[in-house]
Amino acid sequence: MVVGLLGRKVGMTQIYDETGKVIPVTVIQAGPCHVLQLKDEQRDGYEAVQLGYMDIPRRRAIRSRRGHVAKLDSKRQRNRSTAGVEPTAKAGCEPQRYVRELRGPANGFKVGQELKVDVFAEIKSVDVVGTSKGRGTAGAMKRHNFHGQRASHGVKKCHRHLGGTGCSASPGRLFKGRRMAGHYGNARCTARNLKVVQIDVENNLLVVRGAVPGPNGGFVMIRETNKV
Repeated sequence: MVVGLLGRKVGMTQIYDETGKVIPVTVIQAGPCHVLQLKDEQRDGYEAVQLGYMDIPRRRAIRSRRGHVAKLDSKRQRNRSTAGVEPTAKAGCEPQRYVRELRGPANGFKVGQELKVDVFAEIKSVDVVGTSKGRGTAGAMKRHNFHGQRASHGVKKCHRHLGGTGCSASPGRLFKGRRMAGHYGNARCTARNLKVVQIDVENNLLVVRGAVPGPNGGFVMIRETNKV
């Protein structure tokens, strides 16, 4: 059974354990989430649970978002009903701002079900997937932690330069994956095997040990870790 939620990163803080040791933690507002769709092997080719987080007012949502969670009258829908095609189940909730899928068996779920942070009550560690902070175009030292050129005589105004990257006359080109300056950040990033420290069911808060990718307020996906 898939165990996971969607949420937003609140921020980092620190707490004390029973021995008085300081623990750096990240607070995540996890859920409540609605089950929007269930994927199965026969129809979709894989099994997954589609979750939605954070309501959008229906007057502000586009028609495709509204039609994904509630039945809308349309010519296509009437033609399908006339042909005897059974309509798919709808969640019946408000359109959701953040929608993601959790791969795995969908047993025990039903469309429209609301999931809260108490699903992690028996989970010890989680994986958190988010989008890292975008840092624009960065040089090799910042992007790849290069130490740069020497700060001695003979190095003239190129202390933070990349240095040589090319090969000899054979092959006479650069191979893909060469670490150079370029776009840094704003990419999918996963923090694995983070220990669950506390759960606040009343406020839908999940406290995990360590850092989580992304800025405060950024959307994240939390799931049970697959790391043994």
